[in-house]
Amino acid sequence: MGKAATDSILVTKDQSSEKLSEEGKKTLLAAFFGFTVDMIDVYLPIIALAPAMVYFQPADLSPTVATTLYFLVFVLSLIGRPIGSMIFGYYGDKIGRRKTTLVSILGIAVSTLLIALLPGYAAWGLGGIITMAILRLFAGIFMGGEYTSANPLAMEYAPKQKRGLFGGFINAGFPAGTIIVSVVTLATLKLFPAGDATSAYAVWGWRIPFIIGAMLSFALFIYSYYKVPESEVWKESKKADNPLKDLFSKANLAQLGQVFLVMSGVWFATNAIISSLPGMLKMLKVDSTLSTNAQLITNIVMFFLFIFAGAISQKIGRKAVLILFGILGFTVSPILYYYLLSSGYQSAGSLILLVLLVNSLVIPVFGVLTSYITERFHTGVRASGYGVGYSLALIIPALTPFIMLGLQRFMPYVYTPIVILVIGGLFITIGALIGPETKEVDL
Repeated sequence: MGKAATDSILVTKDQSSEKLSEEGKKTLLAAFFGFTVDMIDVYLPIIALAPAMVYFQPADLSPTVATTLYFLVFVLSLIGRPIGSMIFGYYGDKIGRRKTTLVSILGIAVSTLLIALLPGYAAWGLGGIITMAILRLFAGIFMGGEYTSANPLAMEYAPKQKRGLFGGFINAGFPAGTIIVSVVTLATLKLFPAGDATSAYAVWGWRIPFIIGAMLSFALFIYSYYKVPESEVWKESKKADNPLKDLFSKANLAQLGQVFLVMSGVWFATNAIISSLPGMLKMLKVDSTLSTNAQLITNIVMFFLFIFAGAISQKIGRKAVLILFGILGFTVSPILYYYLLSSGYQSAGSLILLVLLVNSLVIPVFGVLTSYITERFHTGVRASGYGVGYSLALIIPALTPFIMLGLQRFMPYVYTPIVILVIGGLFITIGALIGPETKEVDL
């Protein structure tokens, strides 16, 4: 009997019924909170650190260079993710999903706490931001390991009829994490207003969200250590001698390439909207509190849209949902993005509405990704396939800050994210079109 056939037989009771077991509930909650913690640590520099970047930079930097430095701190964690996905994906398939999840969560916690303790430019010169960049790289490696192990583990416990819904719930940790960062940042900014490099927020206020993020990571580690079981599907399956070698073999390379294309589009769109938009609004001198409020409201809506996207993919198919968001990503959303950057920021209401619409038409694609990518790989390479497919695609989109600098030769810098968004939408659409439907796959 072939390996694919063997894997299709290894369906747990949880997967063959619509009821989620107690073990399944624990893995689902751990994956959701893991992704929430992951996103808290990803977007701490984007939301919490943005008003305090002056603390780590010389005062005479031009706005373009300062914005590029701001992006680079974020991008370094993205570069670390493919490294982490390969390391933790390999061991997730070899020694188990649970062990690798625990190590990655602990790594995130320690990296985030160390960033919260860093001194600024006045004390260390550029050493402060260089150390932050290194820590962000290490944090990215551990972030790449968290979802690489935890998400396939949860999906292997999920009933087939509800994988879309549960996958959407796990990925709703994305907006949930951003909501937490936004709320904590808003509260901190209210108590300690941001200003120059000597303001209370710039000197130490920004550290509060980082410390909270680290504490949440430590709490998740304790919960996962005592509550989360190993995957029964993984324990019963035949283990690959070298999961990464198998993943890049002829048998699996085509689906890896297709997932890579979809995810490249997702990350281009993410960099264009979530990573770039706060910086663009800052360049347009939008009040930081208003900008954070807009992101907060948007992410509250996103939380429900992620779950809805995952659930609807169980009805109409993962492929159809991917194509829909891909098309919106290179048609309607860029038009609204242009209007937002050109004139929509003139009033608080219009800014919040446009930020919400630009995000809502593309970013909920994340709601279908956990179930879709998990279903594209067999058990022996599932963690490796999920991690590498999800994270390796980050590499080219991670160059977004440099692509934007190149594009400013032909257009105003503030509009360059729109080009990135169009590229992202096209990649998602093409990648989904050449891939199969997966919602009926047995894990």
